Amino acid sequence: MARHFAANFVNLLILMLLGAGAAIYWGQAEFGKTGPLEASIFIEIPRGGSIRGVSEDLAQKGAISNAMVMRLGAKYSAKAHKLKFGNYEIPAGASMEEILEIVTKGGRSVFRYVASYRININGATLVLAERSANTGGMQEVARFKAGDDIPAAYSDLIAARTPINYRVTVAEGVTSWQIVSALKQADFLSGDDATVPAEGALAPDSYDIKRGRTQDEVLDLMLKAQVRILAEEWDARAAGLPLANMGEALTLASIVEKETGVSSEREEVAAVFVNRLHKRMKLQTDPTVIYGLTEGKGVLGRGLRRSELLKKTKYNTYIIPALPPTPIANPGRAAIHAALHPNVSNNLFFVADGTGGHAFAETLVTHNRNVAAWRKIEAKKRKEAKKKKN
Repeated sequence: MARHFAANFVNLLILMLLGAGAAIYWGQAEFGKTGPLEASIFIEIPRGGSIRGVSEDLAQKGAISNAMVMRLGAKYSAKAHKLKFGNYEIPAGASMEEILEIVTKGGRSVFRYVASYRININGATLVLAERSANTGGMQEVARFKAGDDIPAAYSDLIAARTPINYRVTVAEGVTSWQIVSALKQADFLSGDDATVPAEGALAPDSYDIKRGRTQDEVLDLMLKAQVRILAEEWDARAAGLPLANMGEALTLASIVEKETGVSSEREEVAAVFVNRLHKRMKLQTDPTVIYGLTEGKGVLGRGLRRSELLKKTKYNTYIIPALPPTPIANPGRAAIHAALHPNVSNNLFFVADGTGGHAFAETLVTHNRNVAAWRKIEAKKRKEAKKKKN
């Protein structure tokens, strides 16, 4: 009897071991095989997230076939406690092993939704775009100006606490007042008491922002970036510039920024002003006059009147024989570089040429011819506009 019991026990043990081996083999195969996803999806790993919660979420979304297998695989590969907080794209057909590698390796978050808050001289616009999980391409979902009614496509995502990557983009040549005014209208930022930084102190660029950050925190990012950019460009500046310090360099860069939007001619525009400063000539640039009238608070929206060109302000470079006391906008890196690396030329004048760029001249005679040509172009445009109107 005892021998019969012992034999049965051994047989049962063998069967159990075979079953365990088969289960392990199946689990390993399941862990490494192609997953059930037919199209890519986006997931979020929360701070302090557990492998249990992540595996169950993935199973619910149809990304994996068995949550327990993923947990066991994570445990035996020593990755169960290595989850990285963030947002990730899980590609179609990804195995549990591949998914685990994605969510434990970390890296820059990939969001399904991106909200770009674009600040320019005419205000701010929020553009909401959705990333395609298959191609990575972006498709616009909603667009609205700051201060307008918020579309449901955007507000519904906020109400559902859907992860959104916010990006604040500041255009070159925007004033500090305009930037702060736009940030105060941003629904995703907190605080409403931000003070306006010194003109020129903010770096135009794109900044990834988390919802709920304060306006001051965003401004601090821009301030630090501009300090770094200006220091780097100043240290590498050309020799013999008529600029006493970085403040004057920033002022000149802001004038270059406002005078031309054509990247290829920034250094030549800078050369004209540098040549004038060397000769102690008045800069005679309209953007400085406009800043003296608006103080950077909004856009003039029309041409300058003769009386305004004659009005004495500390920014009227038709009257003052030097740089204005401060920058007139926030210049980008390219304009700062141009101000500190101007072309070597003898040009002292420039005027619009009708193509979006400028005609440059060394002498007043040539400049007057260029001005006459520009006036003919303007007259022709007015005539054509009048015909269309009639």
